[in-house]
Amino acid sequence: MPVTVLLVDDEPLVRAGLRAVLESQPDIEVVGEAADGAALIPLVRRLRPDVVAMDVRMPLLDGIEATRAVLRTVDAPPKIVVITTFENDEYVYEALRAGADGFLLKRARPAEIVHAVRLVAAGESLLFPASVRQLAAAYGADGGGNRAARAVLDRAQLTDREAEVLRLMTRGLSNAEIAARLVVGTETVKSHVSAVLAKLGARDRTQAVITAYESGFVSPG
Repeated sequence: MPVTVLLVDDEPLVRAGLRAVLESQPDIEVVGEAADGAALIPLVRRLRPDVVAMDVRMPLLDGIEATRAVLRTVDAPPKIVVITTFENDEYVYEALRAGADGFLLKRARPAEIVHAVRLVAAGESLLFPASVRQLAAAYGADGGGNRAARAVLDRAQLTDREAEVLRLMTRGLSNAEIAARLVVGTETVKSHVSAVLAKLGARDRTQAVITAYESGFVSPG
């Protein structure tokens, strides 16, 4: 089955460009488009896309609030990739904190766009881990947020092996790469990753990694 994608951007040329890039791939299908985040929820409920690629800045409802709304109101929500003009953008970091699974630059090469959609759909690796680390270093230093993240980590009571897996997740390693590093089976790693996400109350690897940075469990510097 192809990975289905919904495009949300207020610039028609951006949507057209993304559609052309994605639909050139036999395993990706663009199932719909919208010009603003305000139209997102009914489209997600009707089309049930695997991935939403959405501009982080839109006039009525931006990518941050649209992400929160989808995760709050839609059962089995899609993966969300926010699209941005600038890599070091506080809006992007807030979208990731809100539950987005990754971000993509509007100037990205076609191969990077395709790779990002496939990677986020698979959910077994962190999209652009170095960039997420840089964003955490720039915008993750809010005292209240850090206290909250530390409380989450303290309550999680990760085992030594789960903590080791989380550290490797922050470096962007896939399940297979973590398995090779720890000399265990991939299914064992999947079990550890699932346990880490459940204990942290994280929707996916991105949110777990942000908690790891903001809590001081690992340093983003």
